[in-house]
Amino acid sequence: MRYQFEEFALDTDRRELQRGSDVVSIAPQVFDLLEHLIRNRERVVSKDDLIKAVWNGRIVSEAALTTRLNAVRAAIGDSGEAQRLIKTLPRKGFRFVGPVRELPMSAGAAITDRPAEPPRPAALTLPDRPSIAVLPFTSLSSDPEQDYFADGVVEDITTALSRFRWLFVIARNSSFSYKGRPVDVKQVGRELGVRYVLQGSVRKGGHRMRIAGQLIDADTGVHLWADHFEGPIEDMFDLQDNLASSVVGAIAPKLQREAIKRARRKPTESLDAYDHYLRGLTKARWSDNAANSEALRLFTKAIELDRSLACAYGMAAWCYVRRKANGWIDDHARERAEATRLARKAVDLGADDPAALYVGAYALAFIAEEFDDAAAFIDRALAINPNFAQAWGTSAWLRVWRGEPDLVFEHAAHAMRLNPLDPSTQHEAHGAMAYAHFLAGRHDAAASCAENALRDHPAYLLSLCVFAAGSALAGRLGPARGAVLQARQCNPNLRAATLRELTPFRRTEDFATFANALRDAGLPE
Repeated sequence: MRYQFEEFALDTDRRELQRGSDVVSIAPQVFDLLEHLIRNRERVVSKDDLIKAVWNGRIVSEAALTTRLNAVRAAIGDSGEAQRLIKTLPRKGFRFVGPVRELPMSAGAAITDRPAEPPRPAALTLPDRPSIAVLPFTSLSSDPEQDYFADGVVEDITTALSRFRWLFVIARNSSFSYKGRPVDVKQVGRELGVRYVLQGSVRKGGHRMRIAGQLIDADTGVHLWADHFEGPIEDMFDLQDNLASSVVGAIAPKLQREAIKRARRKPTESLDAYDHYLRGLTKARWSDNAANSEALRLFTKAIELDRSLACAYGMAAWCYVRRKANGWIDDHARERAEATRLARKAVDLGADDPAALYVGAYALAFIAEEFDDAAAFIDRALAINPNFAQAWGTSAWLRVWRGEPDLVFEHAAHAMRLNPLDPSTQHEAHGAMAYAHFLAGRHDAAASCAENALRDHPAYLLSLCVFAAGSALAGRLGPARGAVLQARQCNPNLRAATLRELTPFRRTEDFATFANALRDAGLPE
């Protein structure tokens, strides 16, 4: 059925409210409430009747009903004061009083006053990168300010995701063509040529704003992730920024993990450069020498297939960082030179690629001890993509070696906020903060923070060392010596003479304090 009143039309088959040729965006319950009032316009509809019809008899507060009724009125240009179309009868209920014309919709019939739908475009070929469209979020409020807020959040999320060079993100104008329309996620995926779709809603509750989002595989319709974020409404623009960065921080790692899973399912003979890079990322997350060597082989193969793939150069350099940090290096001079070459290639080719910049920068600091260049490159990465949790965490470690404990805390905390559910982000951040406490002379806090890092990664060599150093300077030699024994089990070559390989402090006094504390804890010369 199609109901026409004033310049509006309510299409119950399509579940659409139109004003002229435009679709008005309304929540499903708002649509149901309006439809029920129009269907029963010959009588007064009680509150109980509305609750039974729209909420299936569930207990609903007076405020919730009033909010939905206000949303109905706002959608059709009415108000509680004017009551031009929907009249409130005190202690009795509500009635739709506007003149309505009914147009039955027979199967296959077209309405002459509605333009025909354009033919659906052919399905687009999926890009060779993970691809996503961020659809307009639904505002669950009649307040037009919140509708603008919802659109602003979506624009911020779209912009933030587009800063990840390994992602293919549909532009805002294409995504917003679905605003106010009921969507089939699989159809959206075909029409926009994307593998993933992000949907969401925005709701005001009291003095807080809440945003809910869900990430969907457009090919299968499977929900991959769902969460909600909220904050005080006092400053909507700051809240908009914070919510957008929270959503991006949560879904970007999830998208990359899904891409890695797909690459791992491909037959070996069909792998291209980016597939080799993704498979290398999987191996690079493991903590043993064999996996690290395999990761280096995969990144090297990716470079052979695509000499311009900056992120592969960066991750190849990162493999040498892991080799140095864990005492796996065989030829120090040769490997240092190769790591420095790869890192330089990463930051040169990837001048606008945050993924290449942050790993290349850290390799330059940790291996070549080019601290100033490293800081400049990693700052550029964070300026390009301020929502990159891994880059913030790596930046925290760079500030450790530069002797800047205040920045360590700031950057590590930001990494954890952007990626709160990833154990690797958490243990890396706690490890960096342990060193920051140590540099600031808070030895008890350093040992405590290192313990937090070791819970998720008991064999993390850097955390074992700072736990031992902090405990020794705090007068707890027993735990300190136990940690040194564990550290030497992880790296039998670890001793005072080789400690510089593990901890490239820029300031000689920082290294001297650290090394002497580990000597007290039993580290041999």
